Amino acid sequence: MLRDEQLSILRDISQSVAFADDRQGKIGELIASGYVMKDGDLFELTAKGVTAVEEHAALGSGEERTDGSPAG
Repeated sequence: MLRDEQLSILRDISQSVAFADDRQGKIGELIASGYVMKDGDLFELTAKGVTAVEEHAALGSGEERTDGSPAG
C-alpha cells in the first residue's frame, strides 16, 4: 500500500507540479515500484501510478487512508 506522502508525490506528478529536491529520493522508490517513469528531466505516472491516484481519490472522506489512519 502506498503511504500518503507517496500518493502526494504521484498527484503532483500527474498535475505536472514541480517539487522540492528533498522528494527526489522518494521518487526513486516510486520508480522502482513501477508507479512513475522518468522521461528526460520529466517524471510521468505509469498506468499503475494513475490507477493508484484514482483509487485513492475514489475513497473520499470518511474512509481509511492507505496508512491506516482515518481520513479528515
